Amino acid sequence: MSNHVSVLLNEAIDALNVKEDGIYVDLTLGRGGHSKEILKRLTTGHLYAFDKDDEAIEESKKNLEEFSKKITIIRDDFRNFRQNLENLGVKKVDGILLDLGVSSPQFDEGNRGFSYRENSRLDMRMDTRQKLTAFDVVNTYSVGELTRIFREYGEDKYSYQIARKIVEKRQQKPVETTLELVEIIKASKPQKELAKKGHPAKQIFQALRIEVNDELGALKDALKDALEVLNIGGRIAVITFHSLEDRITKVMFQNVSKVEGTRKNVFALPTKEDEPDFKLVNNKVILPSVKEQETNPRSKSAKLRAIERVK
Repeated sequence: MSNHVSVLLNEAIDALNVKEDGIYVDLTLGRGGHSKEILKRLTTGHLYAFDKDDEAIEESKKNLEEFSKKITIIRDDFRNFRQNLENLGVKKVDGILLDLGVSSPQFDEGNRGFSYRENSRLDMRMDTRQKLTAFDVVNTYSVGELTRIFREYGEDKYSYQIARKIVEKRQQKPVETTLELVEIIKASKPQKELAKKGHPAKQIFQALRIEVNDELGALKDALKDALEVLNIGGRIAVITFHSLEDRITKVMFQNVSKVEGTRKNVFALPTKEDEPDFKLVNNKVILPSVKEQETNPRSKSAKLRAIERVK
């Protein structure tokens, strides 16, 4: 089993401002790195942790065994967390953490189809119970649909060329494995592009993963509910690894932490009623330290944003 290093660990826990008797939610349990730090700070409080990957849950149960009385682990997509909590009688919480990075073992274990360095069947499902896989996307989506997801989610400037080449290849036989797809991507890019630093398939694999798991839709749903279930003084901390995730988080947090001007009297000071229900914990996004980026290269694209309910 590969070791997963939690990114921005101390910064995220500090941003949550954990109270020993509080109710907390880790929406992305993974291998339990952030959960463990929350649990260490709880006495009479409780943590509800979500993941839809059964391998991650089994691993976390072992890692968090000493805290078993203070944690409830739920296997489900984090977009459904509110309904799950209500089923357990939990209506309000004191803190919510979202770490949107893919767990390192999912990348490193080739059989899940996340890695462009290991050969396996195209899969990329976080939840192996769902039907849609990367194989389905690659072999059934039109040129237009593939171009859109590669461009929007992967921000790859050769999106159209890659999409066209995929459709061309699958007319001869289905594109079945990760390395078959890597070869198609390489064949679609000019030599000068292939000579650049970084793997030529990285952005396309990222785009497929986001599409297969509807990651951006799930994030919007989860953030909307997270803002609504937060107690006064409660906080949400979100770690993103992709510009689209960060933009969604930034805009949603700004929308609830700012009040637009009123036409009643532009010179009047805002009343208590005019003040927003939330405030940003940090006005500037928090980035990993140089030391963390050196010791864990996967942290380089990470960004942390946090918000607190004040009313």
